[in-house]
Amino acid sequence: MPQDTPILIVGAGQAGAMAAAELRRLGHRGRIVMAGGERHAPYERPPLSKSVLADAAQDGKIGVHPAGFYAGQEIELRLGTTVTALDPAHSVAHCADGEAIRYAACLLATGGNARVLPTLPPGTPRVHYLRTLDDAARLRDAMQRAREVIVIGGGFLGLETASTAAGLGLRVTLIESADRLLGRALPPELGSWLAQRVLAQGVELRLGCGIAALVPQADGVQVRLADGAALQAPLVVVAIGLTPEVALGAAAGLALDPANGGIQVDQQGRTSAAGIYAAGDCCSQYQPRLGAHMRLESWQSANEQARIAAAAMLGVQTEPAAMPWFWTDQFGCNVQMLGAATPDTRYAWRGIAASDAPCPRFMLLGTRHGRLSHAIAINAGGDLRPLRALFGHAVEDLLPRLCDDAMPLRQLVRDLPTAAASPTTL
Repeated sequence: MPQDTPILIVGAGQAGAMAAAELRRLGHRGRIVMAGGERHAPYERPPLSKSVLADAAQDGKIGVHPAGFYAGQEIELRLGTTVTALDPAHSVAHCADGEAIRYAACLLATGGNARVLPTLPPGTPRVHYLRTLDDAARLRDAMQRAREVIVIGGGFLGLETASTAAGLGLRVTLIESADRLLGRALPPELGSWLAQRVLAQGVELRLGCGIAALVPQADGVQVRLADGAALQAPLVVVAIGLTPEVALGAAAGLALDPANGGIQVDQQGRTSAAGIYAAGDCCSQYQPRLGAHMRLESWQSANEQARIAAAAMLGVQTEPAAMPWFWTDQFGCNVQMLGAATPDTRYAWRGIAASDAPCPRFMLLGTRHGRLSHAIAINAGGDLRPLRALFGHAVEDLLPRLCDDAMPLRQLVRDLPTAAASPTTL
């Protein structure tokens, strides 16, 4: 790879920052240029709906790397720079300011954008979307001046935002069009438990409520529900999902996943165009454990995809992607998930706690075809580590012992005869 022709990273977020660091760790001494549209150095997004939303002092504590890292590693960080076009045939990127950057390899780490309600576009007074640090600062300021908020969307972001708002003393109404919370990520019984906990924390929860109309008003927004109810609040947060930012790749002719819209990549992060890679929320990658291409919108997935793509750009062998892992903090619960849920996953409970318990602690163990494929820990994240040894193993006959919460899980796993059943693709 020519030393004076840079590796170009488009997107200065989690995946981009981790890929740049990995390139240096693997010994690359050539130029690295990272272009990002925001004015902030790369920062972690999970705190935006939690600690940052509650405390302005956290703004400077969420950098992916410490201050001085990029200069010290000779990474050319170009903030406020938008790449508007890629020319894969000539390995050139064109920027909004007129600059053309010739690259030796290019990583698209463009992330995604908040999904928008057409009747409440960004910029509507008293309406907030939460995707960037600037979004969080604006919402935090608005919450300090409001007594009530309506959160539209009962996914992870909506729940975290509602939890933070309730913790700050706001009256919160959470509206979810589905009949349960986190339907694609949690089994119905755990979704019901979580709904009861949300109610126990003082949040008004409207499940299975379609929205008939959204009417901006001088003093807030009126939300008219399909059942005829009308709600109004001086502040509304819309958290209805993410759309992958793929416009740059699509215009360059890169193949997109027809099912989820992400940029298609192989197991090394390569796109359909030679020399162009993708990582993070913008890309769709085949997941062997699930047998399908998926977009995994998570901190861990961004890190893993960036690590693997960086190695591939340098032609270096590296470890395969780690098992999917995700976490969320909401309503006094740290929820950690290892593996992935599928419609045919069957769950067994290890312990149980009342939904209004001060600090509930329990787990759900999910199996597919009798093999452990998913684990959900509520305030019990430490127990996921010993369970890793069982993933892919036949455990159906062992579930009664594994679900006995009177026994330490580490000891149970150590004593189980896992050698009798070899792991397979989940």
